[in-house]
Amino acid sequence: MNLPRLLGFASIALCLLLTSANAQQPARDLFGAMSQPTGGPSIPVGSYAKGCIAGAVQLPTDGPGWQAMRLSRDRRWGTPELVGYIEALAGSAAQDGWPGIMVGDMGQARGGPMKSGHASHQIGLDVDIWLQPMPNHTLSAEEREKLSAVSVLRKGTREVDPKRFGEAERLLIYRAAQLPGVARIFVAPGIKKSLCAITWRDRSFLHKIRPWYGHDDHFHVRLSCPPGVASCLDQNPIPAGDGCGGELDYWFTDAPYKPSTSPPAPPLTLADLPKACAAVLKAH
Repeated sequence: MNLPRLLGFASIALCLLLTSANAQQPARDLFGAMSQPTGGPSIPVGSYAKGCIAGAVQLPTDGPGWQAMRLSRDRRWGTPELVGYIEALAGSAAQDGWPGIMVGDMGQARGGPMKSGHASHQIGLDVDIWLQPMPNHTLSAEEREKLSAVSVLRKGTREVDPKRFGEAERLLIYRAAQLPGVARIFVAPGIKKSLCAITWRDRSFLHKIRPWYGHDDHFHVRLSCPPGVASCLDQNPIPAGDGCGGELDYWFTDAPYKPSTSPPAPPLTLADLPKACAAVLKAH
């Protein structure tokens, strides 16, 4: 089903859903129950943290230079651009001797909010890449569930451990940022600081490397919306500069980590998402 048809049916579908019990359910439950994508072309709808995807494609479990983790989550879905990006990163990283990438969460079969782990990853343009090199054997299903990504920070600090984050890991992130289509890469502040400390011949890639909470054992790649897809909303532009000055210093103060005094936001419902997402949810 193409986007014009999705939009055409969206208001009817939304109305029907909003008068049913489904309307009161968190959208994460509705989209989490979808195990198959819609037919038709791949169309991301909405924004990274409030949207869905029609026509998602699935990353193969294994490929040249990658293995997907946590198969039971069924989060190996995205746009063809995202799948192509992962394939390209695996090939690019191999040029530096990286033995292969371990792929964490992408998105769900129809995108949308997830029951756990992410506020974003909703429109098929986000992927988590572990910071550990791929083992030299094909992992069993059990290994993919039980192996955990390992923090590259020194215990109890915000600084990287040089034994876990060195030149190989820096080059992996450099390769990831250099590929076409990348909007942002989220990393722990200590990882950004380590990258900033290197004398790069071209530092322009650092502009895309953004410090964020919880990214100490993986990095999160976010692609830009595909050209010409009006239903997809890009994030606001990144501030100018390489992000290695006062903006980064802020992350090494206590300010970003103060507990919030606001009550947690209620989970998103279908009414909170773009109208076309109701049609995506109902499509065959």
